[in-house]
Parts: sequence; C-alpha cells; structure tokens
Amino acid sequence: MARVCQVTGKVPITGNTVSHSNIKTKRRFLPNLQTKRFFLAEEDKWITLKLSTEGLRTINKKGLYTVVKELRAQGEKI
Repeated sequence: MARVCQVTGKVPITGNTVSHSNIKTKRRFLPNLQTKRFFLAEEDKWITLKLSTEGLRTINKKGLYTVVKELRAQGEKI
C-alpha cells in the first residue's frame, strides 16, 4: 500500500535538497506514518489503520467510532 494516511489523506510531497554550493536535487518528504491497532468497542473487533500523527490526534479529538464512520461513508474498506 502507498504511503498515504487513511484518516487525513496525507501523501508524500516533493522538494529540493539544497547543498552548501546551492546545487538542488530532487527529494521526497514522507508523512510521519504509524501503523496502529485500535479496538472498536461498538463492533467488538480490532482494526488496523495506517495513519499520520495528525490522524492520531484527530482520532483522540473526535473519537474512533466517529472517524471510522466517516471513512466508511467515503468508501474506505475498514
């Protein structure tokens, strides 16, 4: 699977590495992804999500069940 956060949709972006002599070469900035298991109490099962640390904060703020419901409404298979 690609390096994409399932909650926020963050993807790698491109930029330049700039050397001391100001030579620019392409590089990728990867999102800080974590693979995390959550227990979904409403359905009595474990789910695994690949999310960024911002996605973890979103789950802490809104609640796991709300976030999962929004993802399923968007067509994500969880």
